[in-house]
Amino acid sequence: MIRINEITDKVASYIKDPDLDLIQRAYVFSAQAHDGVVRRSGEPYISHPMNVAYLLADMQLDEATVAAGLLHDTVEDTDTTVDEIEELFGSDVADIVDGVTKISRMDFESKAVQQAENIRKLILAMAEDIRVLMVKLADRLHNMRTLEYMKPVKQRLIAQETQDIYAPLANRLGLHRVKTELEDLCLRYLRPDVYAQLSEAVHEHRAAGEPYIDKVIGLITDMLKKNKIKGRVFGRTKHLHSIQVKMEQQGLTFDEIYDLIAFRVIVGSLKDCYAVLGLIHAAWRPVPGRFKDYISIPKANMYQSLHTTVMGPDGERIEIQIRTEEMHRIAEYGVAAHWQYKEVGKGAKKGKTAGRRDAERYTWLKQIMDWQRELSDPREFMSSLRLEMFQDEVYVFTPNGDIKELPDGATPVDFAYSIHSEVGDKCAGAKVNGRIVPLQYRLQNGDSVEIITDKNRVPSRDWLKFVKTAKARTRIKHYTRTVEKERAISLAKEMLEKEGRRVGINMQKAIKDGELIKLAGEFNCGSVDELLTQIGFSRFTPRKVVKRLYAVLHGETLDERKLKEKAAVATEPEEEQQPSAPSPVEIGKKPKADGLQISGVDNVLVRFASCCNPLPGEPIIGYITRGRGVTVHRIDCPNVGHFEDERLIQVSWEGVEEKPYPAKVKIKCLNKPGMLGRICSMLADLDVNIDSGEFESKVDGTTLLNFTVEVKDLDQLYSALAEVKKLKAVKEAIRVS
Repeated sequence: MIRINEITDKVASYIKDPDLDLIQRAYVFSAQAHDGVVRRSGEPYISHPMNVAYLLADMQLDEATVAAGLLHDTVEDTDTTVDEIEELFGSDVADIVDGVTKISRMDFESKAVQQAENIRKLILAMAEDIRVLMVKLADRLHNMRTLEYMKPVKQRLIAQETQDIYAPLANRLGLHRVKTELEDLCLRYLRPDVYAQLSEAVHEHRAAGEPYIDKVIGLITDMLKKNKIKGRVFGRTKHLHSIQVKMEQQGLTFDEIYDLIAFRVIVGSLKDCYAVLGLIHAAWRPVPGRFKDYISIPKANMYQSLHTTVMGPDGERIEIQIRTEEMHRIAEYGVAAHWQYKEVGKGAKKGKTAGRRDAERYTWLKQIMDWQRELSDPREFMSSLRLEMFQDEVYVFTPNGDIKELPDGATPVDFAYSIHSEVGDKCAGAKVNGRIVPLQYRLQNGDSVEIITDKNRVPSRDWLKFVKTAKARTRIKHYTRTVEKERAISLAKEMLEKEGRRVGINMQKAIKDGELIKLAGEFNCGSVDELLTQIGFSRFTPRKVVKRLYAVLHGETLDERKLKEKAAVATEPEEEQQPSAPSPVEIGKKPKADGLQISGVDNVLVRFASCCNPLPGEPIIGYITRGRGVTVHRIDCPNVGHFEDERLIQVSWEGVEEKPYPAKVKIKCLNKPGMLGRICSMLADLDVNIDSGEFESKVDGTTLLNFTVEVKDLDQLYSALAEVKKLKAVKEAIRVS
């Protein structure tokens, strides 16, 4: 376990005359507050804040941040208050602790809303003081390192949130070390089959390639010495998540990844960076299209480096990154590498001043602050945040020569909204490099873009199909929702009147008399208009609302009415019975959503999406389809990103019935006699049924087996794949979407 002297020694190594007493007092207070509490691992709880504080010290953060790391859980998990923290440790520490503290004591309609509000609070707090996010990232990193002690379902939920939010935030702050470790840990729990196989393959490749790595390092080092350039060279294996992403995006197997090893050359000056690039290109042939100059145009997180891929010794493709020591420090530690707090006097209000400077440096943070104010639905805020975080960059120019940074795949509409919201709203066309292009044109690095506006133009919902930035999507949705709200209210009234006639309710009179006001609160709507809007957007069915209104007006439910009608018919003399007219309302049986809990919706048909085949235990989300009920998708299903946010609904597994669920798997094995039979027999022994399959023989002597299997849950699937992988002839056994 980390000891307090290790933390204070680390702080003393980079701060002159540090306030170590503040850190010591924070440690004593935290130890007393968490006394007697243990983690799931069996360790004393204090081990967690100690590790968080050490991670912060390792990033060379100031004393207040390290102290806040020691205290970050005291307000949430003990009786300690923020006021008490401020009184004992100062407002600087208290503000950071308050920013990190979750809103766990508030009531929310669902876990999704609670998570969204927590993230929203974190974003607001970090806009004032970026140190809040630094503590939260250190907290999440240590929690991910010890995630093995949690239940499997909890592991996947936490890993999914980390992959969606915290790893991208670390990337945006330039915290490369934190980002890569978080991504690899997420892969371990979200795709354990892929993680295990990649770990083994990378280990074997690294062991076999050590002589080659040493050879390349030696050649580049000699190159530097001959040209009297001071520098150091080292090689590293790419982290597992980046390898997995490349394999999936390009449809490659591990054996087809040629640039697993990246070499870094760290030199003393900017001039030397370009000199080394010239020497490397002179020695080895560069791969076309694989050179990137992030020194001239840095990334949004301040990352600077030259990237080139060359055909190195023995014809092997290798990636080389060239940067200065300062660039390397920023690449590894991001904002922490040039911490503004060190420049502020001891007596100053450190956090606020530096926080504003950081917010100005990170324009993306200001953009998030702008559009989060326009989003009242916290789940929509989360959706936009994910969209904003997971983007590579493309750099384009305004007609005046200013550079605009946009996500890869951005269009002229995204560019227009980046100029100003009014320019985006009135965008009628665009010129790229002097030529008229469609609005859905994908902008390329170096494009010069000019927007053509029309005062009579309004945003189109069709733009949502191709825009990439959160700002554009938010503005377009805001406009279309305002227009569509009126249509939705009109449609809802129409549907309610039709449904009301079936049960003898005059809906126009009921609305006029204010009867729907009583229902608005029951359906968690602030007004009748909001209730009507939700009906128009298919959040609630007209039948559900009318059934509830009937009960309010008549003091009995429609089910009770139907029972009375049946009883009345049954008591009539047989000779007097006439064929009864159909009841004004046909009360259907409630469709059963086996093992699912659906937020805010009853009596709805549920089906599972065939595009991603969700399994019990996976994070899922529902989509309200027109006429087909709710379709359940995995939350990371690529199709979810294209759905209308208004029709997404919270869904969770609950009391799952043991029945077969389909899943697609891919098995790569040597083409040997009897292998297919052995694999099929093994799956059968593991109670995994093969529903269908396809086979493809490769020229390298392997065979790809693509099966659709039936399993009861995610754990059974991954356990079966792990067993299959143990066969010597099997090279790969993974689940595919």
